[in-house]
Order: sequence, then C-alpha cells, then structure tokens
Amino acid sequence: MMTGQAGCGKTLAAKSLINSLDRPEFYFNLGATQDPRSTLIGNVHYNKQKGTFFSESLFVKAIQTENAVILLDELTRAHPDAWNILMPVLDQGQRYLRLDESDGQETIKVASGVTFIATANIGNEYTATRQLDKALLDRFTVIEMDLLNQEEEFGLLKYLFPTLEDEVLNQVSNITHLTRVEAETENARISSGVSTRTSVEISGLLFDGFSLLESADITIYPQYDNTGGVDSERTFVKQIVQKFVSDNSSDELFNEHDA
Repeated sequence: MMTGQAGCGKTLAAKSLINSLDRPEFYFNLGATQDPRSTLIGNVHYNKQKGTFFSESLFVKAIQTENAVILLDELTRAHPDAWNILMPVLDQGQRYLRLDESDGQETIKVASGVTFIATANIGNEYTATRQLDKALLDRFTVIEMDLLNQEEEFGLLKYLFPTLEDEVLNQVSNITHLTRVEAETENARISSGVSTRTSVEISGLLFDGFSLLESADITIYPQYDNTGGVDSERTFVKQIVQKFVSDNSSDELFNEHDA
C-alpha cells in the first residue's frame, strides 16, 4: 500500500511499477465505485431468453488470472462494504472471494502469483476518505511516499517527457519545489504546494505546445484562493511563476519574504 500526501505520485508510481513487471494488470478505482458489490462480485441481470442470470465482475476475472497485478486505487475512499469483500481476498491464509449473488454461491480462489497494490490517503485532512480498518491495513506492507524534491521532480518529468527541453522542465520542477518550500514555512503565504500530479499536467500541456504561463493559468492558479487581491494566495503563486519565467529565478521574492 502506497500512502502519502495527495498528488505526491502514488498512483503514477504504482502504475510504473506494474508496467515494469510485464505481468497481466488490472486497475480498479475504488474511490469512484458507487456499488462495491457490483464492482468486486458482479450483478444479477434478467432478459427474456435467459431469465435471471448472474454476471461476474472484472475483479473476479482478475483474481483468477495467474501472476496478475491488481491496483486498488483510492482505497480509503472506498465504501466499507468493499473492505469487507476484500478482507478474505487479501488475507494470505484465506485468499478467496465468495460470489454471494450467484446461484451456486461459488467460492473463487485467488490464483497463484496474484499481487495486490493499493494507494491510500491516510489522515484527517483528506475529505471524503475513511479511516482504514486496522485488519485491512495489516494485510498490506505500507510504503510512505514523500513529496519529490526538485531534482527528483525534474528526473520524473524528463522520464515522462524526454523530448521537452531541460530548461523548460527545470522551470516546472523549480516552480513546483518553491511552492512546496513556501507551504512548509511557519508564516506560509500559501496553504499547499503544487503537486506532482499538477507538474505532470503542466508538462503535458507544454508538450502539446502551450506556453508555461498558459499552462500555469490552466493547472496551477485555479487551485489557489483569489480572495484578498494582491495579498491572495493566487497572486503570490503568480509572482513565483512570472518571476521565474522572466529571469529563471525567484530568489528576490523569497529573500523579501524571509526578511
């Protein structure tokens, strides 16, 4: 289970790990699941020819695929019913799923080599999340992910967008890093830094031909409050972006703040 601040790259890291394994892969966004039984077990349907019949979910197929890697994204946003269904599936001593909706109520064994990777936002600051059941948490090895530093952020962006100029990617990674540094100061003028998710989005727009200022206008500025005019969070972030774009440095801005 990968945990960490929102936007630190948990899902991206998990997907990169899965891609590197060259194994059958399945993705389930549990945070977007309104009906966990339908997603994880299946549905009962009816038509005139067959009458009532049970249709298994993709998850049932996934756990029966040998050596599959199954990504359970946004686990803390899932309904508790999903957790109850997953308990025996994830338990090393059980590893089964009971199809309660099917006629025979079959018990499906998890195939050999099936691996589960999950992402979760753990903490009271995350709205629409639930505190994970301790028994469910114990079924995972938890890896806490930190936000990337400037060098790591640049390396990630270069890996994802190798054709973009280093200077441009350095601008993105530095702007991202400076917002995070500011957000961690005692008298911070912004409540949060720019996430890795956003820096990837910016780079994608740059790849598509947008300018850095246009990309920031689309992806960064809407995340910050405009209340207060020149003293607002949005104005401060705009200063970071504009000064960095103009002279490749925001030292003056931060020196002024420190003073």
